[in-house]
Amino acid sequence: MRRLLAALLIIGGIAALATPYFTYTEKERVVDVGPIEIDKTETKTIPIPQIAAVAAIIIGLGMLAMGGRSEA
Repeated sequence: MRRLLAALLIIGGIAALATPYFTYTEKERVVDVGPIEIDKTETKTIPIPQIAAVAAIIIGLGMLAMGGRSEA
């Protein structure tokens, strides 16, 4: 289980370095009066800090290095 988590952290960190942000679309109902409905679609962007990506890679590598040791 530890090796899987370590691999996911490393892969996620590399992906975060390759793609420094991710976007998503949010749909909001602005007006709803009887038969009239007006929706607003807004695209939002969330940046991923590079320090978080590097930290994920380092933690994942550390977990792999410590993976051979038994837990007490």
